[in-house]
Amino acid sequence: MARIDATLRDARQRIDSADAEVLLAHALGRSRAWLYAHADDELDDDALQRFRGWLARRQAGEPVAYLIGHRGFWRFDLKVSPATLIPRADTECLVELALARLSTDTPTRVLDLGTGSGAIALSIATERPAARVLATDASGDALSVARANAKALGVANVAFRQGDWLCAVAGGRFDLIASNPPYIADGDAHLVQGDLRHEPRSALASGVDGLDAIRTISRDAPAFLEPGGWLLIEHGWEQGEAVRSLLTGAGLVDVHTAQDLEQRDRVTLGRRPG
Repeated sequence: MARIDATLRDARQRIDSADAEVLLAHALGRSRAWLYAHADDELDDDALQRFRGWLARRQAGEPVAYLIGHRGFWRFDLKVSPATLIPRADTECLVELALARLSTDTPTRVLDLGTGSGAIALSIATERPAARVLATDASGDALSVARANAKALGVANVAFRQGDWLCAVAGGRFDLIASNPPYIADGDAHLVQGDLRHEPRSALASGVDGLDAIRTISRDAPAFLEPGGWLLIEHGWEQGEAVRSLLTGAGLVDVHTAQDLEQRDRVTLGRRPG
């Protein structure tokens, strides 16, 4: 039988050290901290075989989040699948900006466009229990994951609807619309590298300059905002100027771009006059 420390030592020569620890901890049903406290323990054959299978798949490029089936975001551990984008810490910037514009006790209506695993919608719904949150996605498979996350977390003030961007909410009006749409250019080399190879292309890429989905949202969203309502869009670090131009052109005011923790342009937002 193999010991934990020897198994990790071998795995760290093949994949990232943190990834190896996450996969072995998951194979054992334990935490990463537990591994350090039990480094001399021997692995049972079932756990070792599970780990070796995941190790080989990670070496082949599969994201850790898809192998173990979940990823941490905000205050949750969210179920993910190859039907959903893997939630990233950068998107917490969008959540924080949205929460700053929503009352803690007054009923509001919030729309999350392209919800994926439900990360944005569930974070807002949890932090603002008086809000009614509607989450949409063109993918039925992604919505199944988001619904499962809402059920697991016991979040009742969020609903889900399938459809392409604003087409899913005809006639609706909202106090805030948030979206993390696809914003990578179709020909970007990163799409065939690393974890991005395995994530849904429709959630990543959007036209020759990456702005097709953002153009659609910027054009259509103001008609669905209440007077004074906000539109918030996450985008790439080089797209701030272009997105500000789109929001301004759509008639929004107070348009500006917020930066993420690494001081990169990350979210552009604007308000409907009134």
